[in-house]
Amino acid sequence: MNDPFRESRRREGVLPCAFAGETVPMILRHADVRAAAKDWKTYSSNAPFRIPIPSEEDVRTMRQLPIETDPPEHTVYRRIVEPFFKRARNPDMISQVESLVDRLLEEAMDRPAIEVVREFALPLQSYALTYLLKVPESEAATWIEWGTHIFRDGADGSKRGAAFEAYLGRRFDAARDNPGDDFFTALTKATYNDRPLTRDEMMGFANLTFAGGRDTIIHTISSVFDYFSKHPEALAFLREDPRRTVNASEEFFRVISPLTHIGRVCPLPTSVHGVPVKPKGRVSLCWASANHDETAFDAPHETRLDRKPNPHMAFGAGSHLCLGAAHARLLLRTLLKKMSQKVNALTLVDAVERVEDESDFQRTMGFESLTVTVHPRLELLDRTFHHFSG
Repeated sequence: MNDPFRESRRREGVLPCAFAGETVPMILRHADVRAAAKDWKTYSSNAPFRIPIPSEEDVRTMRQLPIETDPPEHTVYRRIVEPFFKRARNPDMISQVESLVDRLLEEAMDRPAIEVVREFALPLQSYALTYLLKVPESEAATWIEWGTHIFRDGADGSKRGAAFEAYLGRRFDAARDNPGDDFFTALTKATYNDRPLTRDEMMGFANLTFAGGRDTIIHTISSVFDYFSKHPEALAFLREDPRRTVNASEEFFRVISPLTHIGRVCPLPTSVHGVPVKPKGRVSLCWASANHDETAFDAPHETRLDRKPNPHMAFGAGSHLCLGAAHARLLLRTLLKKMSQKVNALTLVDAVERVEDESDFQRTMGFESLTVTVHPRLELLDRTFHHFSG
């Protein structure tokens, strides 16, 4: 996996990078990124639209919750939706995800080839989200049409953002008029400091739920397929001991680092390794660089599926540790478990890499498209043959 931040991380610890005309110092070292993530007074998240890089003023009209707030406000907002995200540990949801992965893998093995990004990873992410939010599985068909990124896949982002907000508005109207036990209903009934949530607050929670953790999961899944196509021995390694999927999934999250970085805003003048930041100026917490820091990981350029300990920050750090981490872990661990059970090997047919092409770095992360042939294990074919011929 490429590491475009290696030399800057070693020399300066910071990389000033231009994003849409704004120079943002990227914090690169593991210890520095972790410290900054925990120092919300110096590196604030209370900056609507400016926490993602690039900024999103032109594609949404409300601040995302709880990510674009600081403690103690953030703590109260986060508690409102935590029960839904904890459902990823619920046995019923785990069973649903296992059945989903089984079905998608079987469909893939029945075809001569499959385009992983849009025909496997996107459906997996979308259907699994219906289970997490307790909405009908049929909703996934609409979400799949949105592509890999709510704002940046296909048509003009502002138009996509408007259509997305209109969809959320309809869902909240329906939940208000016909309440159930789903995510949208829960938000219509939720309170913040003893008052009902405003519609903008409801929309802010939903906006982050759908936009955050979408392309990151999709690109992680496609990258795992690519890895197995080049390292068939890895499937055998996992097959020997299913417990290995836990460490292996954490290593994939570290190596892939599906979110390169995230922004913070400095309320006061700040210096980042000698790079001055003006009041209300932004810095970047570069997870991808931190996750390849030689001072934190032995041979970070190697993918070691048994790596332990593994203090990666693919899900962030501090109070803003990703709400969807348990959900992402469930999806990837289930995928590794099922692939090791069912798949003998993958043959790469075609690949178009996804490249983040910025002014001061280029990073390959995930795929625009990845086509593979999925070969089932012979033992499974034998059992199927004996079942139908017996």
